[in-house]
Amino acid sequence: MKQIEVSILGQAYVLGCPEGGEALLRTAVAAVDKEMVGIRDAGRVKARERIAVLAALNLGYQLAERGPATVQPAAEIDIDALIRRVNAVLGDDGRLL
Repeated sequence: MKQIEVSILGQAYVLGCPEGGEALLRTAVAAVDKEMVGIRDAGRVKARERIAVLAALNLGYQLAERGPATVQPAAEIDIDALIRRVNAVLGDDGRLL
């Protein structure tokens, strides 16, 4: 698995990336960073964890608006893996759960 360095909310992260998936991952990182920066710059939320959760909810809502075909049913989502990925991104800033 390839590793790439990215920046989210001004902090550098090294992420694992499947071969051939770098462009898609960078697109996802850009969307997350844009959403988190927008929330932070609105000035109401300062905690990185809360910003991350709000950004995830906003992006999930945007996907849901596109239609049910773009959103996996909850039974198909590996929640534990998702939480591990969020915790890895949050790093020393704290754990989501």
